[in-house]
This record gives sequence, C-alpha cells and structure tokens, in this order.
Amino acid sequence: MNAVNEPAAVQKPAAAKPKRNTWQREAVRGALDATEGFVSAQALHAHLRDGGSTIGLATVYRALADLANDGDADSLQQDGESLYRACTTDKHHHHLICRTCGRTVEIQADPVERWAQQVAAEHGFTNASHVVDIFGECAACTASRTRT
Repeated sequence: MNAVNEPAAVQKPAAAKPKRNTWQREAVRGALDATEGFVSAQALHAHLRDGGSTIGLATVYRALADLANDGDADSLQQDGESLYRACTTDKHHHHLICRTCGRTVEIQADPVERWAQQVAAEHGFTNASHVVDIFGECAACTASRTRT
C-alpha cells in the first residue's frame, strides 16, 4: 500500500496466550492476509471501511497488536508508526522488503543464523537473538522503473 523505508527492526514477539476470535479480529486478519506488504492500522482501517465494515480504528489497533503478540503478524516501526503484515510461518525467518511498493517475502537464511551465533559467541554473548531484514527493490518495481 505504501513505500517502506528501512525500519529500526521487525518485531515478532514470543507467542502469548491467544485472544478469543471475534468478528472484528477475523475481519482484520482477513484484510491483513489480503495485503502483500506491511501496512499501517489507518490504511487497514480505511480498506475495511471501504469494504463496508463498521469496525472502529481503535479496534483495528487492538486486533493488530493481538495478532502480533500471538505470532500471527509481523510488526515493524517506521517513522514512529507501527506497520503490520500477516506472518505465514511459525519458524524464525527474515524479510526481503521492497522500498518502493512494500512487497515482502519471508526467507529462511541458515548462513545468517550461523553468522549471528558465531559473532555473539566471539564476544562472549549467549542466548543471542537477531533481526535481519533486507531492503531493496522488487523485480516488478525495477522493471516498471526501467521502462519509464
């Protein structure tokens, strides 16, 4: 929906006790599933309202926070705003994110995992975690830019 700048970090909190499913949560989850990249609560709310939903903005914020806390959505901070996208895997993963259109691809990167643990160990750190996101331009945006 919007171009994405490099955020501080993509956050995927440890899964908490799942919230009960309500029509509002299901509507937000459905809209998030239909979105290819990261999206703000305001943009998702506008999309839902354009589709005829009566859901309130505060409810969208709560549902997105719950989905992120339950591990069903990834979130990142950009310019002081939380952005969300549906998470399609329970496994640790990284993202390729298009700066132009926001398209996001989840990737497994075993070499990154080994490197992160090695660097942590070299400096005496244990129980290390990390977030790695790669920002660039997707093939569609590159092709569009080179045609004009």
